Amino acid sequence: MNIETKYHGTQEIRAKDILTFDSGIPGFPHEREFVLLPLDGSALSVMQSVEKPEIGFVVADPFSFFPEYDFQLSESAVEQLGLGNPEDAVVFAILTVQDPFEKTTINLQAPVLINSRNNKAKQVILNDLHYKTRHPLFEQKVKG
Repeated sequence: MNIETKYHGTQEIRAKDILTFDSGIPGFPHEREFVLLPLDGSALSVMQSVEKPEIGFVVADPFSFFPEYDFQLSESAVEQLGLGNPEDAVVFAILTVQDPFEKTTINLQAPVLINSRNNKAKQVILNDLHYKTRHPLFEQKVKG
């Protein structure tokens, strides 16, 4: 099937690659189907709405930028995703891209979890207060 996208123009996608958010995502409760599209030559992807071309979120693997990133998933989230094995969980975080790119932030407080076995997905809001919705993606360099 072909879809129109925010950053990639018309793209052919396969039904088996569609991520299903049973409850939508915060702020977009009616958007329930997304697909991940890699951004050329980078570790970033776009989580693109299948239905609405204007809805696409730049995402990244938070562990690539913050290896110490860690959180506990609630039992209800585990059940909603059908996660039987922790290794089946894929984690992304949504970026707020800035100009210049070095000012880009990442939402560590609300990661997107995907069950790689069934493509069920959910954006989980963590109660851990030391994670922020706009955490600097790149540590600020101290001028000496």
